[in-house]
Amino acid sequence: MRFTVAVVSIGVALSVPAGATPIPSTLRIANLAPVCTFVSDDVAAFSDSSSTAGDYSAEFDHVLEFDSADGPQAPSSSSSTSSNTATHPAPDPGVPVDSNGNPIPLERVQPQRILGFMPNFRSVSGGAKPHPPGWKYNFIVATHQATDYSSFIFLGLTSLSAEGIDEHPALGKGVDGIWNYTWRGFLDKTDGTYLSAWLLPSLIHEDTRFYALGAGHSIFVRELYVISREGVAKTYSGRQTPNIAGLGGKVLTQVVSRNYYPSSATTFPVLAEKFGYSVMRDVIFTSIREFYPDAAAHFIRRHREKMAAKGAAKDAGAR
Repeated sequence: MRFTVAVVSIGVALSVPAGATPIPSTLRIANLAPVCTFVSDDVAAFSDSSSTAGDYSAEFDHVLEFDSADGPQAPSSSSSTSSNTATHPAPDPGVPVDSNGNPIPLERVQPQRILGFMPNFRSVSGGAKPHPPGWKYNFIVATHQATDYSSFIFLGLTSLSAEGIDEHPALGKGVDGIWNYTWRGFLDKTDGTYLSAWLLPSLIHEDTRFYALGAGHSIFVRELYVISREGVAKTYSGRQTPNIAGLGGKVLTQVVSRNYYPSSATTFPVLAEKFGYSVMRDVIFTSIREFYPDAAAHFIRRHREKMAAKGAAKDAGAR
């Protein structure tokens, strides 16, 4: 039932029209790559995002080695730099670039918001130089994610669904029941975000951002990679490591929830179910983050081709 609720909620949420909302200036983080949204004739206007990542080229039998792969290194000599500049002219300021200053392909760009709505603040575009994680950086990103308006829409949908199916009878029905589900759900969401994205990663120096595998691999391999990210993260130095912060944050969230849920909702089977739901929800959202850039790039290119054809036809008619 939780799976059905999650899928339905995601579908409804993504159907809500909304424009991309940039991170407020007080929360902006320097050197984060821009993102693309469908808002202009180019269908590729970009705003700041937390996108950074290395190039991944091995097959899934080496999937645990992907995290240690870095993008191309910048030339060390001034002559090489000059040559590179001459070969690759400076891109438009609105276009996201990799660590060498070259434009990142559309298929590897992780937008700040997917479809202009779904928050994607902790995903990583391929090839860009990573912003160093740390206490302050992690806190800013976690806060922005925890307080994003879309999180409250999703919270409202799940609270209404839980009340409708009477998931925890002790919480009641009607307006009182919806309120009981809502404030507890808000605490669950906030606790989980700060534990998994700020406190634990900062304490044990884990980078729990999602580094997309990207095009060049089969759908099956990419989906296995997505699932594996639930158990594998990176250290601050770039080495692969068990995802203690991510999984530990989910476990601690359930432990903390025993203080504000009735006893009937804090038994081990119930908490285990909620933990499983949390993992499943992450896999669903991460799958969307992995494959969305491919779909976006496809439609952006089709739009550009269509606009170019219309322009050519208009020019031909004017002659």
